[in-house]
Amino acid sequence: MDKRSIQSEMSSYIGKLLRDHFGKGPSSVFVSIEGKFLTIYLKDFLAPMERVLVGQKNDKKVEETRDLMMRELIPDIKATFRASAGIYVDNLYYDWSLSRQTGVLIGVITTDNPEDDDGLKSYEHKDAVHEEVEILSRKAEKTPASIRSFLLNDRTLLIERNGILVAIEKEMINAGYEQPLKISKRRLEKRLLNHASFETILGASVEDVFVDWDFSKDRSYMVLILKP
Repeated sequence: MDKRSIQSEMSSYIGKLLRDHFGKGPSSVFVSIEGKFLTIYLKDFLAPMERVLVGQKNDKKVEETRDLMMRELIPDIKATFRASAGIYVDNLYYDWSLSRQTGVLIGVITTDNPEDDDGLKSYEHKDAVHEEVEILSRKAEKTPASIRSFLLNDRTLLIERNGILVAIEKEMINAGYEQPLKISKRRLEKRLLNHASFETILGASVEDVFVDWDFSKDRSYMVLILKP
């Protein structure tokens, strides 16, 4: 099966899966597979009960409920990519923009080829992007030990940060406060992202920003959805 067919089939599968489990699926699902990464961008995704909670300014409840649901769905998503497309997804991350009714899933594909990243699109002003990421990371926690970024397609910029957790965050994780820490960090970092200078640097509008963490690996992924 070629990449376009895989992306189309997985788009239909993800839409149905979310509709079956949330009561309402996204109106659009965009699956992109590039190098060792896959992204799934969702539009118009907010169930009726979630809409009520968001209207009552109870976003935290929606985020907590979606976290529980995604823990159940991620194994199924990984298994379907493996069975249907022969794609082994090592880790799957996610984030939502409830106000915009959008979301993203970020998959890291298992590969034996360390050069898989080399085929990803290079882009202008990468160093400036990394400098901006350093600035906002330092405001939120600390300067990352390393930063990598990849323009997966004309609309999707993925940024990987390693070594970003500070000591108190590690203690909170060890004490079992991973979920509230993630929700708090997400709100803080997205406020910083929304005030960052990426649009000026990239010469493109930023339609959406997403961020998630793998606390066990002290790693974070950011996704910027661009409008060229």
